[in-house]
Amino acid sequence: MPDLPVVCSLTLAALEARRAGLLASLVRRAERLDPLEDGWRLRFSSEADVLPTIASAVNAERQCCRFLRYTVTVQPDGGPIWLDMQGPPGTRAFLAAMFEE
Repeated sequence: MPDLPVVCSLTLAALEARRAGLLASLVRRAERLDPLEDGWRLRFSSEADVLPTIASAVNAERQCCRFLRYTVTVQPDGGPIWLDMQGPPGTRAFLAAMFEE
């Protein structure tokens, strides 16, 4: 599959609302943000509402940022939950700008 361009299909106003709302709340819930070569890894606690929050964010983001690939890892025995957000070159910088408050 060829790399898709690193672009978001939302209008500027909708992008700002998403950045301030859904993405900001997701990043605030993360215990850690680690840069990856092609994106970011977010670590979350295993609280009961974390997975639905991640799923909601992924579902919304996959509609407008079609270049992103998501991997959710749930560790056993109440361990942490990891969300990897990766894509073609430029993805890490794009997401970093989205994560800024």
